[in-house]
Amino acid sequence: MAGVSLRDRWRSLRTRLLSDPEFQRRATAFPLTRPLAWLGARRSFDLVAGFVYSQTLHALLALGLLERLQRDPMSLEEIAEAAALEPAAALRLMKAADAVDLTERRDDGRWGLGADGAALAGNPGARAMIRHHHALYRDLADPIALLRGEVKETELGKFWRYAREADGGRLKTEDVEDYSRLMAESQSLVANDILAAYPMERHSRILDVGGGDGTFLSAVAGRYPQADLTLFDLPAVSEVARRRLADRGLADRVSVVGGDFAQDALPAGRDLITLVRILHDHEDDKVLTLLSACREALAEGGALLIAEPMSGTRGGARIADAYFGFYLLAMGTGRARTPQEYAGMLESVGFRIITPLSTRNPLMTRVLVARVRA
Repeated sequence: MAGVSLRDRWRSLRTRLLSDPEFQRRATAFPLTRPLAWLGARRSFDLVAGFVYSQTLHALLALGLLERLQRDPMSLEEIAEAAALEPAAALRLMKAADAVDLTERRDDGRWGLGADGAALAGNPGARAMIRHHHALYRDLADPIALLRGEVKETELGKFWRYAREADGGRLKTEDVEDYSRLMAESQSLVANDILAAYPMERHSRILDVGGGDGTFLSAVAGRYPQADLTLFDLPAVSEVARRRLADRGLADRVSVVGGDFAQDALPAGRDLITLVRILHDHEDDKVLTLLSACREALAEGGALLIAEPMSGTRGGARIADAYFGFYLLAMGTGRARTPQEYAGMLESVGFRIITPLSTRNPLMTRVLVARVRA
C-alpha cells in the first residue's frame, strides 16, 4: 500500500465491504444502517431497470399522453381509449409511470402528471430528444461491439450525416432536414441561457458558426435589433436556414453563408463569433481547425463564445460523461471536454483571455468566452 493515498485506501476498503454479502446482510438488519442499505439497493436497481423507465417515458410521449395529461387529468377509461390500449394495459402503463414520478393518481381517481412528467411536458427540447432516442437505443443494443469499433454503421451516424461525411458540401437538403429540425426544437432554452449569461449589446457584427436553421440567431435578433447577424453552416443546412429565417420575418436581418469550416474561410471582421453545441460533435483536429478559423475571422478586440455541455461540471457527469459519452460514440465523432481542455486548445491557436461564465443550467450548457490579448 506504499504510495497509495488515504482516499484510495478508503475506496479499496469500501469496495471490499460493499461487495461482501455478509456485510450487506448486517447493514440491512441493523436499524441505523438500514436506510442507507435500502438507498443503495434502490440506486443499484435503478441502474438495472433504467431502460424500462426510459421506455415508459417513451410510451407516454409516443401515445400522446404526456400532452393530454398536461391539459387535464383523465380517467383510466379515457386514457385507454386515447391510447388504443386495453384498460389493463393502460393501468399497467400508468402505474409504471407513477412509480418514476411521471404520472400520479389524483384523489378523484383520475390520472394526471407527476412532478417529473410536468417538467418534461414543459420542455419541448427534451421531448424532441426522447422521440429521437429510438435510434440511440438501437445503437446501444450491443455496447461492447460499439466500444470495440465493430459497428460499422450506426443509426445516429446515418441521422447526423455530417458526422461521417468527409465533404460536407456534398450533402443535400433532404440529408439535413431532420437533424436541423431536432437541433431547432432543443435550441430555444439553450439560447435563453446563453443570452442571460452573456449580454451582447457591445457587439455589432455577430457570426454564428454551425447555426443550423437560425434558431439561436433568431433569439439574438429579438434582443439586439441593431446587430449585424450572419449564420455560417454547410450549404444544404444554409438552404434550410434561409427558408426558416424568411418564415420568421428575418430574411433581411440575418445573412446566411454556406460553407464547410474544415475547408472554407469564415466570414471575416466579426466582433463576436458563437459556437453553440458545435465543438463536442468533432474530434480534436477539427476542433483546432475551427478555433483557428475563428481566430482569423475575429476583428481586433473581438470575442469567441463557446456554449455546450462540458465534462467536469459539478453534478453533471451523468450528462456529459455517461449520456454524451455514448451518444457521441454512436454518432461516430466527438467527445465531451472539460473547460480546461478547451482553454488549452484556445491558447494553442492564439487566444489568451479565457473567461468561464455562470449559466442558469450548467448541467446542460456552460459558456466560455475567449479573447486575444491586445
